[in-house]
Amino acid sequence: MNLKYDLVVIGAGAIGTFHAYHAALLGKKVLVLEKDQRPVNATVRNFGQVIASGMSSKWFDYGVYGTNLYKSIQERYDVSVRNNGSVYIASDDDEQQLIHELKAIYDTKGYGSELFSQKQLLDKYPTMKASYCREALYFPQEVSVEPNLFIHRIHEYMEQSFKNLTIQRSSPVVGCEVSGHEAVITTSGGEKFLAENVVIASGHEFKMLFPALFKAQDLSVSKLQMMRTKPLPSLSLPGNIATGLTIRRYEAFEECPGFAGIKTPEHLQELESYGIHILFKQAIDGTVIVGDSHEYAKIGEEENLGYQHNQYVNDLMVKEASRIVGFDLSDMTETWAGYYGLHENGEIFEHTIENRIHIAVGIGGKGMTCSSGYANDNTNRIFGN
Repeated sequence: MNLKYDLVVIGAGAIGTFHAYHAALLGKKVLVLEKDQRPVNATVRNFGQVIASGMSSKWFDYGVYGTNLYKSIQERYDVSVRNNGSVYIASDDDEQQLIHELKAIYDTKGYGSELFSQKQLLDKYPTMKASYCREALYFPQEVSVEPNLFIHRIHEYMEQSFKNLTIQRSSPVVGCEVSGHEAVITTSGGEKFLAENVVIASGHEFKMLFPALFKAQDLSVSKLQMMRTKPLPSLSLPGNIATGLTIRRYEAFEECPGFAGIKTPEHLQELESYGIHILFKQAIDGTVIVGDSHEYAKIGEEENLGYQHNQYVNDLMVKEASRIVGFDLSDMTETWAGYYGLHENGEIFEHTIENRIHIAVGIGGKGMTCSSGYANDNTNRIFGN
């Protein structure tokens, strides 16, 4: 046996990383085991939009916590956080009604927002098309990060800040069980570690550990397609840009009184059938990420999602995006797919084995925004704080 830890975290994506972060803050001896040389899945294959305003119930609170945490870390170490706000652009009467209702909800919570008239919106975002934009709801306090940089820089920050934390990469875990008063963790290289507690934050990897347990749950995998434009140095598109299909999709809007009565117009029905809602996020290099779509498969059927990109879906997204913005969408330098696990009948799948092994997977698309807040709460529960 090698060293014993207060907490071993399996998986160095957002959920696992912030469990390790908060345990280290508590003074616990922490080991993070990551199967790859660096995280390469959902935590890096996304827009980098941190949008608490799109969340509901406790997940909104987690999002606010995460936003504030990211800002505070950025003050000490550059992890690519930019406080440039989020905006939801309404394109018709129904979407306008929902942004007004959402503003009223957030006004009661003291979460600041501002309604933009069409003129105010076009003044701030002159590339938007007046034919699409009716009105918008803006949240100035929200942030974005660079998904290809953020988690790696968080790891750098943690390794520099916590002497009681170790991140061990290229260490797939093939065994995890409780033996007596400890958990025993075994890597594919034959290393063994002991832990008082284990957090399994393995993303959409459901086959290596406890596959029968995962198979018995209502868990699915979602495939998302995204694209990146060539650098557009003359373009200024600050913040997280969400549009009408986002208003029709994000859970925060489901709390609005008028949401249940909203019908999908015929011209949006095919887009919704592919889970498309158009988002834009300009990166620090001037490129713009455009997307995304959602296709789903049950556990055990993930291969049916395919490894290839569906060009028809990309074409649908470009066509809809071209209704919204006036900049060049003809030259996409990258296209990629992201995958995340989700719980079909819950907000996340949590399961504890003999009060020592704590599984937290299936957070869906909330990870970048909510992982740190969720991990803070869960870490405190694990250690009885």
